[in-house]
Amino acid sequence: MKIGSIMLANSVVSAPMAGITDKAFRILAREAGCGLVCTEMVSDQALLYGNPKTCSLLNTSGEAGPVSVQIFGSNPDYMARAAEIAESRGADIIDINMGCPTPKIVKNGEGAALMRDPLRAAGIVRAVVSRVKVPVTVKMRKGWDDKSVNAVELAKLVVEAGAVALTVHGRTRSQFYRGKADWEIIAAVKEAVAVPVIGNGDIWQPADALSMLEHTRCDAIMIGRAALGNPWIFKRTLHFLLTGGDLPVPSPEERIEVALRHLSLLVENKGEQVAVREMRKHAAWYTKGLPGAARMRDLINKAGCKEELQKILGSLVNL
Repeated sequence: MKIGSIMLANSVVSAPMAGITDKAFRILAREAGCGLVCTEMVSDQALLYGNPKTCSLLNTSGEAGPVSVQIFGSNPDYMARAAEIAESRGADIIDINMGCPTPKIVKNGEGAALMRDPLRAAGIVRAVVSRVKVPVTVKMRKGWDDKSVNAVELAKLVVEAGAVALTVHGRTRSQFYRGKADWEIIAAVKEAVAVPVIGNGDIWQPADALSMLEHTRCDAIMIGRAALGNPWIFKRTLHFLLTGGDLPVPSPEERIEVALRHLSLLVENKGEQVAVREMRKHAAWYTKGLPGAARMRDLINKAGCKEELQKILGSLVNL
């Protein structure tokens, strides 16, 4: 699949997830064969003010591309200027967030709130496209709620404004991440626009990806929560799409080995104190279902240094 001038190696894409898809996660996803990775969502105004923590989200040095940088905001000029900054820091693609459902985002007219203001949304895309040379994409939802399903309308407007690809999450903002994703809306958007459409929502197993591709005729699939503590989902999904066969799920030893590598990558990129704190949630995902994991969770959450966390994780499989 091609996004503007960017050719993807395959049709398996990693979703942008706040607090999750940092550099360490993206490296693991790419190594697992993911065709496109994305940063956590980045605030336009925080970028413009030079907030150090926000600016660090743009660090893609040493990564195998392409990497998409997702920005959010509601002011066309601010978004365009933020996109210029992201491009100057190495973004291969600029993605505009029109899907985040969290209250602190939508209360400012950002994220999924833009679905209630399609003309503003299109104006943001137009402004960003006018200021950057890299491809510009949009991630949206089905609509604000079941009474205002307008993904097709919005898709047409943002494509007309210059977006060269769309991702559609088949839930409304009011659903957040509850209930079942509506793949019919993904199919409807695909039918309505001439640019590539990436389907998102309820891909938990490799077979789900094939089902979505067949059902919606979308061009690629995006995996989000199924990848938590499970970067193998990208490799297994790609293998299934290419061959129709299932790769085995990772062994407990493989899960812990990759968890330890994840920890090392976090330490390398963020320092030990931050890395250990952030690794606690990842460790819970990597170890879920392993014998003894539940009783180890308290120890994991109390771990104060890299070595301590390594010992706790290694003890689960006698590494």
